[in-house]
Amino acid sequence: MADNKKEIQRRRTFAIISHPDAGKTTLTEKLLLYGGAINLAGSVKGKATARHAVSDWMEIEKERGISVTSSVLQFEYDGYCINILDTPGHQDFSEDTYRTLMAADSAVMVIDASKGVEAQTRKLFKVCVMRKIPIFTFINKMDREANDTFDLLDEIEKELGIATCPMNWPIGSGKAFQGVYDRNDREVSLFSDTQRGTKEGEITKVSINDPKIQEIIGKEAFGKLTDEIELLDGASTPFRLDEVQAGELSPVFFGSALTNFGVQTFLEHFLKMTTAPLPRFADVGVIDPVSEDFSAFVFKIQANMNKAHRDRIAFMRICSGKFDASQEVYHVQGEKKMRLSQPQQLMAQERKVVEEAYAGDIIGVFDPGLFSIGDTFCSPGRKFAYEGIPTFAPEHFARVRQVDTMKRKQFVKGVTQIAQEGAIQIFQELHSGLEEIIVGVVGVLQFDVLKYRLNNEYNVEIIMENLPYEYIRWIENTDIDMDSLTGTSDMKKIQDLKGRPLLLFVNSWSIGMTLDRNKGLILSEFGRS
Repeated sequence: MADNKKEIQRRRTFAIISHPDAGKTTLTEKLLLYGGAINLAGSVKGKATARHAVSDWMEIEKERGISVTSSVLQFEYDGYCINILDTPGHQDFSEDTYRTLMAADSAVMVIDASKGVEAQTRKLFKVCVMRKIPIFTFINKMDREANDTFDLLDEIEKELGIATCPMNWPIGSGKAFQGVYDRNDREVSLFSDTQRGTKEGEITKVSINDPKIQEIIGKEAFGKLTDEIELLDGASTPFRLDEVQAGELSPVFFGSALTNFGVQTFLEHFLKMTTAPLPRFADVGVIDPVSEDFSAFVFKIQANMNKAHRDRIAFMRICSGKFDASQEVYHVQGEKKMRLSQPQQLMAQERKVVEEAYAGDIIGVFDPGLFSIGDTFCSPGRKFAYEGIPTFAPEHFARVRQVDTMKRKQFVKGVTQIAQEGAIQIFQELHSGLEEIIVGVVGVLQFDVLKYRLNNEYNVEIIMENLPYEYIRWIENTDIDMDSLTGTSDMKKIQDLKGRPLLLFVNSWSIGMTLDRNKGLILSEFGRS
């Protein structure tokens, strides 16, 4: 038990979130570089011969230079065992990010210094606030022209509604970027961009009180820095660790992930401020991570990570105790004992079979088609279920069918498997079976991914016909007679894969009219996993 506690307390599990192109994948790579997990940093958008970022593994991601799935990356650094959940930046894949944030204990928000807070950052941030998870901000690309530093902080505070506390402060930006001033150590770390692809490269530190500092950075830059420090010390929110850990104050760091400047400083401060795995809520109350009983929940399912094996991997966050591959666990939703087969930890698409793992770790296990997002696993002696993961309402709908009628079986299998991953939601007309499939997505780019994956992984070509519906509602009443339910002319009755009834609408006002015409009808914007 003492060993378990020690192992759990050295775990740090966090998600990296950002708008596309803010430099999240580059930052992730540099963190892996420090942990010795990779030897050379590549570029996502490099030449065809360049090595791709290790966290972007799906073919379509490499082609488009965007992350469309969440990757799980584990490495050791300075006595800590770190689990990074790398999330898609593109807003069309935000639902995958929502689910990933459910598995994290804190979040690192990457912001482009020249763009500030962007639409996607706002959306994701709301999920962090909802979950009260600590947020750490890395303002990236200081080696390019940047917005005014005070304006950037004001924007974070106004747009995201969280106080900020700069831990260091940039000296210039773009060609005039000279480094950062550490407010705690009162030292200047001087910038040089010779560290681009390696973790070596010297960072020279000079005390702010050293007379040479004026010569090094120039009198004008020094004068501006001292004025800004004075203003900061008088006006900025003081650092309080309890407020950081309550998700009320975001520590802010400045740097350049591409040139590897400020990344190590950020990592070391971050590890001191974050907590070990946190307790989680279940239907029996709060579950302590250091309790002896193993428990975990599934937050992601990914099919065909290895095309040769046609496999399905369920990613689970271990919430308490120790996972032992030789022991049986209880699958709560399936109501049966089982051994989790082929347990593995992942380094993007590279896998390592594991015999044991601890609370805070993310493991992938082989899914024979029995598991769903939100499922709980626990020690057989203690049965409980973690809170479900909400299913977000799709905003775009299309009728989908296969081109070759002889490939019906592969088509149904492919669409069903991709839906089980949570990337799309599939519905059918009432009383129609799977002859008529309606696909719902949060973002239209997911239609492209569906088409690509069905062709690439299942050898099925599809035709998509866009539908005019924009609103979907789940029916909460269990005793509803769908045939006698009366609605508006723009309403369509459908059901999900579990046979639960739903309604589609073209116009939002039709929802109110349908409720008026069917007394006692209860509609919900969220489904349940």
